[in-house]
Formats: sequence, structure tokens, C-alpha cells
Amino acid sequence: MRGIANPQKKQGDQRTARTARAKRCRATGPRRRRKARRPQSVLGDTAPLPLQVSEACGLLHDEEAAIQTIALPPLERRLQKRYLMMVQSHLRSAHELAAGVASLPSARQSFAAIQAAWRFLNNERITLSELVDPLREVGRNRAKEVHARFVLLVHDWSKLSFTYGKHDLTQLTHETDIGYELTIALMVSADNGSPLAPMEMHLKTADGVLSTRNPAPEDVPHLDQVLATMEASRGWKLDKSLLHVIDREADSVDYLRKWDAAGFKYLVRADDRRVRWSGMSFLLSEIGRLLAQRGEFFKVDEEASYHGQAAQLWVAETEVILSRPAKKNVRGKRFEVAGRPLPLRYIVVQLRDWSGKVLAEWKLLTNAPKSVSSEQLARCYYWRWRIESYFKLLKSHGQQLEQWQQETGPAIARRLLVASMACVVVWQLQADNTPEAMELKTILIRLSGRQTKRKQPHTAPALLAGLWVMMSMLALLEHYDLDELRRIADRIPFFRRT
Repeated sequence: MRGIANPQKKQGDQRTARTARAKRCRATGPRRRRKARRPQSVLGDTAPLPLQVSEACGLLHDEEAAIQTIALPPLERRLQKRYLMMVQSHLRSAHELAAGVASLPSARQSFAAIQAAWRFLNNERITLSELVDPLREVGRNRAKEVHARFVLLVHDWSKLSFTYGKHDLTQLTHETDIGYELTIALMVSADNGSPLAPMEMHLKTADGVLSTRNPAPEDVPHLDQVLATMEASRGWKLDKSLLHVIDREADSVDYLRKWDAAGFKYLVRADDRRVRWSGMSFLLSEIGRLLAQRGEFFKVDEEASYHGQAAQLWVAETEVILSRPAKKNVRGKRFEVAGRPLPLRYIVVQLRDWSGKVLAEWKLLTNAPKSVSSEQLARCYYWRWRIESYFKLLKSHGQQLEQWQQETGPAIARRLLVASMACVVVWQLQADNTPEAMELKTILIRLSGRQTKRKQPHTAPALLAGLWVMMSMLALLEHYDLDELRRIADRIPFFRRT
């Protein structure tokens, strides 16, 4: 019948055609496959090895050398190289509208770099406990350089304001308070207040708490997290003791007793609470006024700053006893819990201007030994602000964290640890006062195009901006010589050769 194909005849024709092709192949040899054509690039055929930053803040052109000098997470070699490139991509001061993972000039396509970053950040085999290893290694090494017998571990919390585009945002306080909650334990030098490295991180999401600790802690109130972090710090293999520094959110008699009983040393800012002093009950503010009347304040030989204004630190110290019961609130029910009397050192710190006016006053409670002077403890709390600067560097003045487009908490947490390593690189450079490092910092500030204050010539955001310009220049010089770049730049209006 016309119009209807014979299926048996069609199958026979297909077998005949395959047999004929096989005979031709046997006679002429195997058919050669065409080689895939590599995409051409204006920068050349070969991609440069990524520039890495060593612990000494030197720029390396060799991946093998970089792997030997940079602390790496315990991952397979391919992922270690990707980690290095991810850290490199965060050595910049990002713009609010361009907060994605950047790439240096190379033969690689930008979309390929974006795909590689997406795969790394969403790889479930890469755990947060592995990504924090390089940060802890840097912290251990830098703690050895501290002359004081202890280092500071500053605890703090920060809200990450994501209102859309994420799959696991959580309610933090009220119905419209949506986002993630970031918990950081930052190690700080007790010599000069230099930030060393973040040692632990938690990220609260709708699916639970993501943590660098394994296993991850449960979702508990802030102060309930602190003791677990203190206990975890014993496994970090530090050769210095820790002084835990916390803002006045930690002013709780119950927690102060628990931390002291567990053997941890802390420095906490207190509210105006009632204590026993000289056998009588006083408010801390009343004790401060009496110490001032007795002339027991003395000036710390170090300049300070308060909201950009030059200030002086004045300190007085005495001993008080916390004897009142702790007040608890569980599921709306309030009750008191009696506890042992806790003797603590009470340190009053005043920031005064040059006329003697008190600009701010801190009431500090600590169980640090007497061998640590009140003057040094006043500086230690003053340096607590380093963690606020770290949050600022992650958010608005460096990495633009709250503009990241990753869609899940795990991806955000992995990128946070990568970006933190970039912050550590800049902190190391800031702390290096050798002639070579000072020259490098001066060049980076000039490349950043930013203006800085005379008293603070090298800021972390400006160094990040200058680092990216320098690394881009070096990557470009892998493909062009200087004369060729000048010839190309002649097409730019108003360009002058120097």
C-alpha cells in the first residue's frame, strides 16, 4: 500500500549501511576525531597560574610554591587549588553592586570562573570544619609571636540582613526581622590589639545552626553558646591561654559563675549592678564615683580614640563580690537561683578628652589573675572593637557580604570562611612593619586611589582595593610587555606616557 513504509525493509537497509561503513573503516583505518578547538582569547592561549598570597603576604606566581607556604584545608588537591583561587578572588574591596566572586584577567572565560565558584560553594563534601582549619593554623602560628602570656578571644554576634533570594532565611526576633545570625569568636593579640584570625563561626538558618565545630551546636541563646565555645577552644592546640572578652550582653551572674567554675578567664562589660564592696552593698556606679573622689584613677600611657576624637584612658580598680542570686526566665516564668559568692576584679575605665571631660565609661568585671595589670585589661577591652571592624570589613567596607547572591546558608557559610582568609591576609600585612612591608603598603594605598588619615595611613579596605589592582596588573603583564600596554593605552583620550 502506498504511503506506508515497510519496517522490515527499513531495518535491513540500516544494517546494510552499518556493514558498509565498517568495511570502509577496516580498509582506511580508524576515523580520526577532530580535536576540540580551544577558544581564543585576546590575552593569549595559556591561562596564567593564579597569584597566591603567602603567610608573609608575598605574591607568588607558582601554585606549587603557594601550596607549600599557605595553610590549606584538608581537601583533595583539585579543591585545594580552587580554594586558593577563591581566596585570591576575595582579595579586593567589592562594590555594593558587584559583590560576586571576581576573577583576574586571564584566558579563562568569566562564566567558567563563576561556574567553578558555584560548584565549590555548593559542594556538600566540603565541610565548614575543613574550611576553618587554615584559619586556625594561622591563628596558632600568629599566637606564638605574641609576647603576652595570653591572647584574647572576642565573642560577638551579628545579624545578616537578607530579605529575599535565600531559601533558608530564619526569623530572628520578631516577624519582620528576617535573615541569618552570625556568631564569631575572633582571636586578637594582647600586645597591640591586632586581629589574628577567626577561630570559630556559627550561622543560624531556618534549617538549623551551621558551624565550624563538629558536631554543630543546637540553636540556643547567645550566652548558652559561649561555654561550649570555651570548651571547644581547648582542642585548638594553642600554646597561649585565652582571655575571653564579651560585651555587656554577657553580664549575667549565672553565666559568670559557670564560666569561673569551669576554669575559664574572662573580661566582661557590666551594667550598673549591685555588688558587695567593703562589706556593704553598692551599685557599680556608686563605687566608681567613690574611687574618683579618692583620686584612685590613673592615666594609661597610650592614646585612644572615641568616635574619631582623640581621647585618654583613665583606669581605677578594686575588688567586689557577686553574692546576689541569679535571676532566670524560662518560658515566661521568672525565678531566682542561689549561687556561691564570686569575687571579681572591678575595673572602671573612662575615656576622657584633653580637658578632662568623660566621654565614655566602661564597668569591667574579670577573674583574670593579678599578674595582668588593670592597665593592660583596659586596653584589652578597648581592643574588643576589632571584632566590630571585622564585621564592617565583611559587610559594608570590603566584602559586601549582605549583597552576596548565593541562595543557601551552607553556600554563604563556605564563602564566609574563604572571605575571612582574605581578611586574615590583609591583617597580616597591616601587622608587618618591616621596611619591605611598609613599602608594599604604601604602594597598595596609592594603587587603591583612596585618601587615608595621617595617623592611620594603612586601612584594611584600602589595602584590599590596592591588592586587587596590583594582582590584576601582574596578571596582565603575564601576557603583555610594558611597551605593548603603552601602545594599546594610546587609544585612551588624555592618556600621557610618563
